Formats: sequence, C-alpha cells, structure tokens
Amino acid sequence: MRSGATAACALFYLAMAHALTGCQSAPARLHYGIADTPGQVRAMWPPAPEIPRYQFAGQLTGEPNFVRDEADDGALVRFFRWVVGLADTRPKTLQRPQAVAVDAAGRIFVTDVGRAAVYVFDPVAGELRILEFADGLRRFVNPIGIVSDPDGSTWVADAELGLVAHLAPGGDTLPPLGEGVLTRPTGIVQRKDNGHLIVADTHAHALFEFSPDGTLIRRLGQRGHEPGTFNYPTFLAIAGDRLYVTDTMNSRVQILRIDSGEFLDTVGRRGLYVGELVRPKGVATDIDGNVYVVESLYDNLLIYNSQGQFLMPIGGNGKEVGKFYLPSGVAVDGLNRVLVSDTFNGRVVLFQYLGNSH
Repeated sequence: MRSGATAACALFYLAMAHALTGCQSAPARLHYGIADTPGQVRAMWPPAPEIPRYQFAGQLTGEPNFVRDEADDGALVRFFRWVVGLADTRPKTLQRPQAVAVDAAGRIFVTDVGRAAVYVFDPVAGELRILEFADGLRRFVNPIGIVSDPDGSTWVADAELGLVAHLAPGGDTLPPLGEGVLTRPTGIVQRKDNGHLIVADTHAHALFEFSPDGTLIRRLGQRGHEPGTFNYPTFLAIAGDRLYVTDTMNSRVQILRIDSGEFLDTVGRRGLYVGELVRPKGVATDIDGNVYVVESLYDNLLIYNSQGQFLMPIGGNGKEVGKFYLPSGVAVDGLNRVLVSDTFNGRVVLFQYLGNSH
C-alpha cells in the first residue's frame, strides 16, 4: 500500500512538472546581488586615493541569484511552481565551492564538494542547474577542478573517484578519462592548440596529459623540492605557452613551458608576510599577464604582475565584501571578471578588472 502511495505521489509531482513546463512563465535573470541604484559606488581595490584596479562585481550563492518577476506569471504557474518545489527539498545554494569555469556562452560552472555536484549558473536559460552524475549512474563524490571545452562540454576532476568526468553540453555524462591512471586528480586545464587535458594529480605529485579520447600522452614531475618537482600540486592555469602549477606544499606557483615541461620560473615564495605563500591553491591569469593566486590559509587573493612581482592583495578573513574564509579556486572570464571560490562562505565572489589604463 505504501509503495503504491509513493508511486502515486511521484506521478503527481511528475505531472505537475510537465504542466509547469507547458505553461507560460516569466523568464528569470541572473542577478549578482548588487543593488541597481544609479550612481552607487561599489567597493574598489586599491582604495582611494590610489588608482582603482578592481571593482566589486557581485557574488553567486545559488538559486537566489535568479530573479523572476512573479507578477508576470499566472496564478496557475505560481501554484504549480509551489507544488513542484515541495518535491525537492535539497539545498539549491552553494555549500563548499571549489573551482570555477566560464564557457563561451557565459555559463558559470562551479564545483561543490559539500553538495558533491556541479552548479551551472546559466544566464541565457535563466536557471540554475545542479549536475550530480559523473559517469552513468555514478555520482560525483569530490569534484574539484573544472574546465569548459570549446565544443560546449565540460571536464571535471573528481579527487575521490580518481577520474576526469566528461559532461555533454546538456549535462549528460560522456566516457571519463584517467581512471586507473590518476590517484587524486584536482586541478585541470585544456590546451588550446590540441585540446589535450592536463591534470594535477595531488597524491602522485605529478601532472598527467591526456588526449580528449583518454590516451595518456605524458607524465610530468615527481615528488621533490627542486624546480620542476612537486609536493602536492593542486590547481593549474595556462597563459600562452606557459603552464602555471600551484605547488601547494612547496608554497609556490611554478611556471613550466607547456610543450617541453621545462621549468621557467616561480611566482611567490614561502613566508608569512602579505604577498608570500603558505597554502596556495587557485591560480589564474588575465589579459595583461597578471597572475592571481589564492592564498587559502590567510584568506587572500594575491595579485602579481607578469614578471612575478607582487602588486596587491584582496582579502582577509570575514564575510564582508572583499573578505574570504578559506577560499580555493580562481578564474578569469572573457569579461575580465575575476571569480573567486570563497569556499567556507559558500559563495563565488566576482571582481571586475579595470585594467592598467584607468
């Protein structure tokens, strides 16, 4: 009797969902939580009287970022949306975001280890999607690194599953790569010249390069402290012919020539002063060659120029604008926005890069 009632409830909710999709509904828009007040001055860095280089551009937390004008919806649509909402009690806000990627369509992908899923903030469709499956019926367990492919698909490194999941543009799973080779994959980037994926394997203290069909091309590095060796590498970034590797437990970011793996330089050094590194994680670069490094332990986003010289920090511990709590990943999108995964504050914070000409 109970199973019959459960089935009946499931059919009811399914019918409601189909009815909702068939009704005319007001489109939602992605809002970054900034008040639309003309003339409002947003926080900037560095503060006056210095010339500002970065401006607060909002934050992402989940479903609350999608604003819908309910007045444009009919009563039936509002009722159906309320009923369907009763069937899904899972949290639709970020829990412990790790890394960020932005595709050519402007969709923002966020890996979340708290929810064991990938959040997709889609400004075109006006919706938040939560992708929970890594390979067939296997769910994500510990998704960390993420990168969008030019073909519209997405690659996600799951540290616990020991593979790189491949998700089709619509979210369906495709054959993964690296299973049986990778032990704890974390960071991931994709080469523009040949589409190869480079993965940081934290427990192997090495980098692995794969072709998109899963063929292992090469392994770079081993455990050590010398240049070109790693001690628990995590996040990666590519700029031109340079590969940036966050060598976390060596408290540095190494720069390698992407084709040969030759060591070129480092960004940051171990130390306790602002601008120095203790537990670096996310790394990214912008159009001017600036390098962004997340110093997780001290809750800072550190900014260096293309020569590795320290320029300025944004951060400090807290929940206020410009503060973080154990942040992890960082990315720069096509709009010159710097996106930081503020992990234990459960949000992604955006900063608009204003460039060097302002």
